[in-house]
Amino acid sequence: MSEFSESPAPEFPPIDPSNFDLIIIGTGLPQSIISAAASTAGKSVLHLDPNPFYGSHFSSLSSSDFSSFFLSPLPQLSLSSPTSTDYDAVSLSSHSLYSDVQIDEEFREDFSHRFCFDVSGPRVLFCADSAIDLLLKSGVNHYMEFKGVDASLIYDAESKRFVSVPDSRSAVFNDRKNLSLTEKLKLMKFLELVKEYSGGEREGVFSEEDLESPFVEFLNKIEFKLSRKIKWIILYAIAFADYDQENLEVCKDLIKTRDGIERLALYLSSIGRFPNAPGAMLYPVYGHGELPQAFCRRAAVKGCIYVLRMPVAALLTDKGSGHYRGVRLISGQNLFSQQLLIDPHFEIPPALALALAGADGLQGCSQHSSQREIKKKVARGICITKSSLKSDASNVLIVYPPRSLYPEQATSVRALQLGSNSAMCPVGMFVLHLSTLCDDASQGKKLLNAAMNALSEQSISGISEINSSQNPEDNPVDQSAVTEEQKPALVWTALYIQEIKEESVNTISSSPSPDGNLSYNNLINISEKMFQQMFPGEEFFPKEATTDDLDNVENFDS
Repeated sequence: MSEFSESPAPEFPPIDPSNFDLIIIGTGLPQSIISAAASTAGKSVLHLDPNPFYGSHFSSLSSSDFSSFFLSPLPQLSLSSPTSTDYDAVSLSSHSLYSDVQIDEEFREDFSHRFCFDVSGPRVLFCADSAIDLLLKSGVNHYMEFKGVDASLIYDAESKRFVSVPDSRSAVFNDRKNLSLTEKLKLMKFLELVKEYSGGEREGVFSEEDLESPFVEFLNKIEFKLSRKIKWIILYAIAFADYDQENLEVCKDLIKTRDGIERLALYLSSIGRFPNAPGAMLYPVYGHGELPQAFCRRAAVKGCIYVLRMPVAALLTDKGSGHYRGVRLISGQNLFSQQLLIDPHFEIPPALALALAGADGLQGCSQHSSQREIKKKVARGICITKSSLKSDASNVLIVYPPRSLYPEQATSVRALQLGSNSAMCPVGMFVLHLSTLCDDASQGKKLLNAAMNALSEQSISGISEINSSQNPEDNPVDQSAVTEEQKPALVWTALYIQEIKEESVNTISSSPSPDGNLSYNNLINISEKMFQQMFPGEEFFPKEATTDDLDNVENFDS
């Protein structure tokens, strides 16, 4: 867990050497991956961060640090450093990615420090996705531990309760109250077809016409005869569609059958991949902030220089041409590099952006960061409860499909409940991270508040309040001793809106912000493409002889 330091104002010792292949500002996950990849490729890298902690927008912070992260204004740096006859100093401006921050002020001081929150949550790693492959390939898994996500639930609007997601043969046939026998048989037949397609066991399982059709239309085919409940489970709790797939007027991302089948195949192949994590998903112990820290450790082993609490006051450009040459630190020292990678909350000055546009950029470069369009926003929320949503599970994924909370709901809301075995909260308490894509703050907060209200109104049979000596996975609730249904009262909540910014690649590159996805697959793919554009011909984390095989992955623990 990353923490702010209360140490006195730091002195700024000089950094040696002063010339690098790459300077990076910010230790978010994409920057940290690229830092580790470049260092592994033999590049000289200087990694700076004005914060006293790792992770930036991907960090995991204690409750007090969490509030400071959102409510403290960004520092405005002045150019008091000496001028140079060779270079112009151009101020590097910044703006917050966050707005409409609403954090409960009341928080019991005696246990507040024992909570930790993911800034970019909720997130998971699927056991068979590209994020796990990258952890193994790079050796970063040695620096981390994981817990399995015990169960998945989907909110049923008709019954106004949570229904278990039947994600495997055993889960389907062990479900005695949510699915009929006919529904179970149809679902299993469909999942078997998905396995045959993904495994290449039988040609022509799905036609090319079917694969290019909308996934929701494919699921409506008469030969499958899937009930509405099963279709919703497949679309929103296994394929994790963001938008209402049945309403083209509000759907901004209509999933094709090919993509939907691939998502189902990833989910199914993730189940039971690791012996100590029988489900499909994993969560990092101590939070997702451990991921950028682990990649930073990998980069440091390969020679990357790290300096925290080091703001960059300005960028250095050639007099006349205006081309980028380096950075000026708050200490006044000038450092030089071939390339610069900045955090998404920084803005490239307009004059420098024009110089970059006129210069010969990197091959295949994307648009400049000053021209990047903010396509979407994501509303994020966090709440603390005193009881689990599932009596026999601690870490639980929850999905509220479109129209399940109110008729105008156009996007899914996803929530991840974490128990004490994740090291994110004390024993007997639970942290829930929620998120949903939105067009504006009003829409986003309405969605999150509706999800939290449905959560607090949910009656959960067989759950008693867990005292400080109990844990769901260690002390199953005695069902015969429970006389009342408990409701997970919300002890503390926080809501905020985050802008989603895309990456750009040039002499000055900008990393992407956290997106609205549940997994890291998109960000991993973007990071690899950025590295390949920045360093053409270099291999992205070549596999080393010391990297463990899948048969020996003790860090992936449930």
